[in-house]
Amino acid sequence: MKKLTIALLSGGISSERDVSLKSGEQVFNALDKQKYDVLCYDPKTDLGRLLTDAPKIDAALIILHGTYGEDGTVQGLLDLLGIPYQGTGVLGSAIAMNKLISKQLYENAGLLVPPYLSLKRRERPNLNSIISKLGLPIVVKPVSGGSSIGMSVVRAEKDLPAALDKGFAYDDTLLLEAYIKGTELTGGVIGNDDLTALPIVEIIPGQDYDFFDYHAKYTQGASSEICPARIAPHLTLKAQNGAKSAHQTLCCKGYSRTDMILKDQDIYVLETNTIPGMTQTSLLPLAAKAAGISFAQLLDKLIALSLENRK
Repeated sequence: MKKLTIALLSGGISSERDVSLKSGEQVFNALDKQKYDVLCYDPKTDLGRLLTDAPKIDAALIILHGTYGEDGTVQGLLDLLGIPYQGTGVLGSAIAMNKLISKQLYENAGLLVPPYLSLKRRERPNLNSIISKLGLPIVVKPVSGGSSIGMSVVRAEKDLPAALDKGFAYDDTLLLEAYIKGTELTGGVIGNDDLTALPIVEIIPGQDYDFFDYHAKYTQGASSEICPARIAPHLTLKAQNGAKSAHQTLCCKGYSRTDMILKDQDIYVLETNTIPGMTQTSLLPLAAKAAGISFAQLLDKLIALSLENRK
């Protein structure tokens, strides 16, 4: 069988560049070189070469995170070049990158979300009004971006202004959510039209971390990820259905991973990642492994879905 030429895109110019480069390196190492000729591109420096090479590329793996990678911009470029790619297209990528619009669509689809407010940089915040509506603690996060960069959990009113300043360093609009104390879960979904929900992962941040922030995510041993999650079967099914519903609501394709909180019998949907972390120890590959899918097989599946989506 003829080998496929795969363009592997990693790096980019977002605040998550380092994470993307590490993921890209592990994806490159895991790809079966008997099946694929892999060409690597960093959008920060190699877009011209990508345009030149486009006619010989069969499919692309976008291992980029954050703006100019996960927000539909690179997806649009690949569409113009006629290169199929794994995962969600321009519309779904742009929607999922905006946590506020995603939240509104979740609500319209009947999914449960934490109470929330949005705040623009030019607005003068009324701290008393914010706290009266959301209570304490409050989760403050930039509307766009990922890896919990710029995010804070505010437990006292005096700490809210600093949290707002921190968030505004990364975005002109912030999302403020009521903090839901419960079990952190994440649910992966694979497929285009026929969706398969992967086993649910339970996330336990280490004692040194207030929440599953950037360092808790990427520091070795800082957090524990348990798969399958230690929850009742009916709650597992409820979380899997929630992940599938979120995937469809945001017009996702190929795969996604939706973060949720379980409190009592309720599952709150937080956000959906259209390009989840793709190191061998990342959450979606961990769930795939629990389903009997190796990292290399997962990559094979995503490439096959990209070609199917193109057809």
